[in-house]
Amino acid sequence: MQPSCLPIATLVACLLLAANPAAAARFRIDPDHTFPSLEFDHMGISTWRGRFNRTAGTFDYDAAARRGTVNVSVETDSIDFGLESMHEYAIKPDWLDVAKHPAMTYTGSLVFQGDKAVAVDGQLTLRGVTRPLRLNLNRFACIEHPFFRKEVCGADAEGELNRADFGMTQFAEGEAGKVRLRIQVEAIRED
Repeated sequence: MQPSCLPIATLVACLLLAANPAAAARFRIDPDHTFPSLEFDHMGISTWRGRFNRTAGTFDYDAAARRGTVNVSVETDSIDFGLESMHEYAIKPDWLDVAKHPAMTYTGSLVFQGDKAVAVDGQLTLRGVTRPLRLNLNRFACIEHPFFRKEVCGADAEGELNRADFGMTQFAEGEAGKVRLRIQVEAIRED
């Protein structure tokens, strides 16, 4: 082999690897960089915003096959509005009922348009009730993490649900029942 061929062969191999990434991999949700947040109308005069501080789960992803699945669990008691009295109200039986339902779960599959992941179609289980929930992806990307030297995937997702669909009927009429979700999530590839 001539010395000049080595760089060309290496370049071709790198291009083939980039065009055909490794098969399905499992990623672990990074709880320090994942925060499902929500907002909802308060009597037509303001908007309440909060987030859940404890999230765990996995993400299985195969870029070449354009497939991915998520399996996430959120501790309901970790709801944080920045106001203790609101937290105390949110964990009561009328709302999250954390004594009976300490976690909510979401499982779903990525939806692609061509090579681009654009949404997750899934099922949210909240207060023991399971309903379909689509999360639209404003952003989805995977890179090599600059510190960990492992592949990391992240997304910015949003969706909407109605509290009454999950048994939270108090003050849930009309606009007040709508809950808008914004979720930032990062997941690190397992070895």
